[in-house]
Amino acid sequence: MVDAHRTFVIVGGGLAGAKAAETLRSEGFTGRVILIGDERDHPYERPPLSKGYLLGKEERDSVFVHEPAWYARADVELHLGQPAVQLERAEKRVVLGDGTALHYDKLLLATGSEPRRLDIPGTGLAGVHHLRRLAHAERLRGTLAALGRDNGRLVIAGAGWIGLEVAAAARNYGAEVTVIEPEATPLYTVLGPELGQLFADLHREHGVVFHFGARLTEITGQDGMVLAVRTDDGEEHPAHAVLAAIGAAPRTALAETSGLALVDRAHGGGVAVDASLRTSDPDVYAAGDVAAAHHPLFGTRLRVEHWANALNGGPAAARAMLGQEVSYDRVPYFFSDQYDLGMEYSGYAPPGSYDQVVVRGDAGRREFIAFWLSGGRVLAGMNVNVWDVTDRIQALIRSGAAVDPDALADPAVPLESLAPAAGREGA
Repeated sequence: MVDAHRTFVIVGGGLAGAKAAETLRSEGFTGRVILIGDERDHPYERPPLSKGYLLGKEERDSVFVHEPAWYARADVELHLGQPAVQLERAEKRVVLGDGTALHYDKLLLATGSEPRRLDIPGTGLAGVHHLRRLAHAERLRGTLAALGRDNGRLVIAGAGWIGLEVAAAARNYGAEVTVIEPEATPLYTVLGPELGQLFADLHREHGVVFHFGARLTEITGQDGMVLAVRTDDGEEHPAHAVLAAIGAAPRTALAETSGLALVDRAHGGGVAVDASLRTSDPDVYAAGDVAAAHHPLFGTRLRVEHWANALNGGPAAARAMLGQEVSYDRVPYFFSDQYDLGMEYSGYAPPGSYDQVVVRGDAGRREFIAFWLSGGRVLAGMNVNVWDVTDRIQALIRSGAAVDPDALADPAVPLESLAPAAGREGA
């Protein structure tokens, strides 16, 4: 039986929002829980959209966080297909697109992010894709299958994780693929040039063509259909479809119009939250892609656009909303699968933050662990086709201990022996 004396509203129907609702109930909250999502689908997980589901290896129903009947059993009220258009903090009210006004005692913003758009001529042509939502994945999956049947060509703008995963899926269907990337290697802003080259080699072995140091300037077409793309170095590349994979922007409109503190885009953007995921309003919290949280471990604000952050951040915010002590200090984590390469990455080491990369194992066979170090401290680690080591990598990062690079590179030296002061994973 729901006690209507308190109402917690969650704006955002993704993984963070769904796991927050689940946690509120599992922690004993008996008030109203209202979940607002602007998509008509029930909350779902996004990694399959560029991995198993896009490849045709997973069914549509496999992506959902909970079966639809769970929400009624858990007394979670759903407002699906209905965007929240206004946050009135003084009145503690959220207004939906149809004019419905919902009162809240505590509110969680879990609005996620949206694909950045190409600001060039031709983006309105049929065959131009983005990938963020289930509907996008359904459309792109059909396109890739058709390109594979007809020897068609896909051009991908951006060699980040989404661009590379879609490239691998497209090659699996038999489509021809060209990737346009302004940096000198794939994944440059995450892995730097040292490891980015490994992914370039991997995709070239599978027939992907890269064009580095260039940006799209125009998509050309005929009769509304894509024919080619042009780049700022004067090149033209034939195309039957185009994917814009140039990053994502946090969905901060509600926070901005309501006057909540934001982080400047130059520093990652997002809604500014403290270590308990509380915004500048003590009754409003944020989690997932949209939240720029002060990270106790790294001593800076981080906005993490990955599955694990939504999976863990939603529950952490829910506990904080219930008045529990929360210090959200999870080590950032993500994973990717491309062809026969599987990898996991833990930590935070953008270019310029590290002074050494140490490799343990055989990079040539793509069975290794790479570590990014600064002053002997491990900032991040990536295990490639080496499994069950994430906890030990994260312990090294969390310990903050200086390590011997030679010992770190030696597979005979146990990783756990290098992190004597490792702490427990946070909330």
